[in-house]
Amino acid sequence: MEIKIEPHTLERAEERGASIVEIEDVLTNGVSMPARGGRQMKARVYLFQQERLGKYYEQKRIEVIYVVEANQLVTVTVYVFYGEWKD
Repeated sequence: MEIKIEPHTLERAEERGASIVEIEDVLTNGVSMPARGGRQMKARVYLFQQERLGKYYEQKRIEVIYVVEANQLVTVTVYVFYGEWKD
């Protein structure tokens, strides 16, 4: 399915520390999770092992909220969380 990344998502991604490649990877390979308001969500954890805003983080978790319109995944927004997650 084609992926359409909205400008709002790109703005939030830049602020929160996600790349376009990561957003596409989450939508292609991420784990589906429940979302509110008729939207869908996929998430994926990445190795980070660096500092962000003066604090070291082992991993980052990227969650992409999206809707399906006319055979396209259209992004709504992206959230990025820093920390450590166990399998």
